[in-house]
Amino acid sequence: MPAKINLALKVGGRRPDGYHPLATVYHAVSLYDEVEAVWAEPDEFDVQVTGEGADQVPLDDSNLALRAARLLARTHGPYDSLGASLSIRKAIPVAAGLAGGSSNGAAALLACSVLWDLDVSPEALRELAAELGSDVPFALLGGTALGSGRGEEVVPALARGTYHWVLAFGHHGLSTPAVYGRFDELTPDAAAPEVPDDLMGALRSGDPALLGAALSNDLQDAALDLQPRLRQVLEAGLEYGAVGAVVSGSGPTCAFLAAGEAAAIDLAVALSADGVCREVRRVSGPVVGARVLA
Repeated sequence: MPAKINLALKVGGRRPDGYHPLATVYHAVSLYDEVEAVWAEPDEFDVQVTGEGADQVPLDDSNLALRAARLLARTHGPYDSLGASLSIRKAIPVAAGLAGGSSNGAAALLACSVLWDLDVSPEALRELAAELGSDVPFALLGGTALGSGRGEEVVPALARGTYHWVLAFGHHGLSTPAVYGRFDELTPDAAAPEVPDDLMGALRSGDPALLGAALSNDLQDAALDLQPRLRQVLEAGLEYGAVGAVVSGSGPTCAFLAAGEAAAIDLAVALSADGVCREVRRVSGPVVGARVLA
């Protein structure tokens, strides 16, 4: 399952149900978690986690992959005859604005549907994904896509080209509810969200420079307010040659768009040597969403 970055994330005012209306452009990149599902005793579900930030991932029913397996069994089972033991191997950081938890939920839906040999259509899986969380349907789809509603309504976007990115991981995670709460304080009169036309035009052109200039995130000011050192990270990436920089989702990961693969290598080396972030990863996108490896 790939990580995602938001090329644009436009956020409206908080709705009565507590969610915010979104207009976003999702972009799946080549940083992957893997979820393995094997049979367990009927009505028994458990999860184990290894890799990046494993000690920060809950192992109880708040784990999105575990919730996904239970939801799929309950909805399309015979529930009392199905069980699964899940193993998550993480490379996507936790609480990083890269939808790692959402990708795990989407992967569990797909893995368990194959494990249990369920006759579940892609549309039915997307409906379950929307119940689990705003970013989960995109994790199934992948590529580059427009998101609306609270982010769960996704359709593929018209986009050309492959883009090379450098991701700078923060020293500390950021709570998505905390970032949205600070956004509400900073933007009490948020307008109805719309995806910028210049971003869509840049995607159609396939020009990294145009895309870099069009990157935007309404949550960025809130993330910077909660973690001011991120401003230094963004400035460093631009100084070292990135053609665009943006905080991904609710942060704290900073995503830097490079002019090409060679430029991305140079940028990754420079950011690593600078020491402004915990870790640097070079990725490309768009990539496909959830898929079965074996």
